[in-house]
Amino acid sequence: MSVTVRIPTILRTYTDGRSEVAAEGATLADVLADLERNHAGIGARVLDEEGKLRRFVNVYVNDDDVRFAEGLGTATPDGAGVSIIPAVAGG
Repeated sequence: MSVTVRIPTILRTYTDGRSEVAAEGATLADVLADLERNHAGIGARVLDEEGKLRRFVNVYVNDDDVRFAEGLGTATPDGAGVSIIPAVAGG
């Protein structure tokens, strides 16, 4: 399944400055693995040492927060949009 991944500014150094890239995969885990294959280094910024989503990174498939869906097992149907959004903290 081909999806469009929206890349936040902080991670665009891995995508040659592109704000959107195409990726393949039936699940979010597959899409992230494809991103890492094609944009080395991005995976470590999104996943922790145990291969789980980092706490400060929010990921959406279409408009659904994957933390309230199937996590890395969330389906990524053909044509879906995946958004990687770093959490913002402060006061």
